Amino acid sequence: MIQKTISPIDGSVYVERALADDAQVANALEKAVAAQKVWRKTSLEERAAICLKAVEYFLNNADEMGLELTWQMGRPVRYTANEIRKGFQERARYMISVAESALADVEVEQLPGFKRFIRRDPLGVVFVVAPWNYPYLTSVNSVIPAIMSGNAVILKHAQQTPLCAERYAAAFEYAGLPEGVFQFLHLSHQQVAQVIGDTRIDYVAFTGSVEGGHAVQKAINERFIVGGLELGGKDPAYVRADADLADAVENLVDGSFFNSGQSCCGIERIYVHQDIYEEFVSEFVKLTKTYTLGNPTNQETTLGPMVRTAAADFAQKQIDEAVAQGATPLIDTTLFSSHQKGTPYFAPQVLVNVNHSMSIMTEETFAPVVGIMPVSGDEEAIRLMNDSQYGLTASIWTADIDAALSIGEQVETGTWFMNRCDYLDPALAWTGVKNSGRGCTLSKIGYEALTRPKSFHLKINS
Repeated sequence: MIQKTISPIDGSVYVERALADDAQVANALEKAVAAQKVWRKTSLEERAAICLKAVEYFLNNADEMGLELTWQMGRPVRYTANEIRKGFQERARYMISVAESALADVEVEQLPGFKRFIRRDPLGVVFVVAPWNYPYLTSVNSVIPAIMSGNAVILKHAQQTPLCAERYAAAFEYAGLPEGVFQFLHLSHQQVAQVIGDTRIDYVAFTGSVEGGHAVQKAINERFIVGGLELGGKDPAYVRADADLADAVENLVDGSFFNSGQSCCGIERIYVHQDIYEEFVSEFVKLTKTYTLGNPTNQETTLGPMVRTAAADFAQKQIDEAVAQGATPLIDTTLFSSHQKGTPYFAPQVLVNVNHSMSIMTEETFAPVVGIMPVSGDEEAIRLMNDSQYGLTASIWTADIDAALSIGEQVETGTWFMNRCDYLDPALAWTGVKNSGRGCTLSKIGYEALTRPKSFHLKINS
């Protein structure tokens, strides 16, 4: 069976790949198990050297890989190489740097005549299922620490970005990683479920939709293993009356529309104190109109097509429903000449007169669309931010750090930002609550899911 990647740029078939057959899947699993038994015995120094050399491959080929990524999923070429040069490199190097302390034996109080400690053993074979929207940023969260932990990895990338999986393989081959420690497979959804159900898989790291998360969880439930699930978001921002207005506008416009809004932690709803609401909205709209929607292979383009026409159609449906319920769109889409119905080219939109009876404020949109509501103060903002099935990130814009801390303790979210948004700090745990998933990647804590504790209780005979 052939898998085709349709480029959102022009609707052409950009990549064709044959899906793995049963024999290829079985062979990959067998190789992973065998390779991991040897790899786990290698020193952390050797693992780190290989992983750092793999990062070197990514950096040496960032421009070429960036153009590939643009054709695969539509992000403007002026940005795609930076996914590798900045976020990918930062996360990979950080997770490599903290591996020694994160994986060190856990010492306990000693008793006379005994030696006792807890060792962090690798799980075995880690199956990483990665999405198309940030294909390198999302996958590096699991791939590098899994290999640093002494696991073998099998990577399945989204149908939209198969070349990313192949680039990982090329990078690890360049770095001299032993054969079988890292492999990739092009698979159908049904095959993914079958692989998860195979006894040779010890952990699943999935990033994707809530629907996909349920499917992964269903497959996991047949076995005594766990999985990390990073799912959807409807991430809110709260702009207090004391905020630096220009800074808030600049960053929230970018947080709403970068990558055409196709980010799990992008800004999808904004609550602004009523005292500065009108000015905030005016400046927000003014900046939004400066975007250039068009062919993402052109350097001047700042907003590329969405990943597919169906995604643009879904966003337009949410907008139309909100307008029918009383919402007001503030962006005239004719200002964006490339905006065309029935294509992935979709202009940014800002909606006011919105409320939580509208799906645009409660259901994930995953598009360059944001709703903005006025609020009377902190209490109302907290209530509205928490009125969601999701809880990945949330942000506050204020000059008062004490207020930010107090409000952050009350907001149901995995990450709480002050005066920034849509960013992952690799030193901090990346996690979500509610339907945004479970588990944790990044930070030292991220290593815990990729290892199991093994206790050593040694009695020393005199």
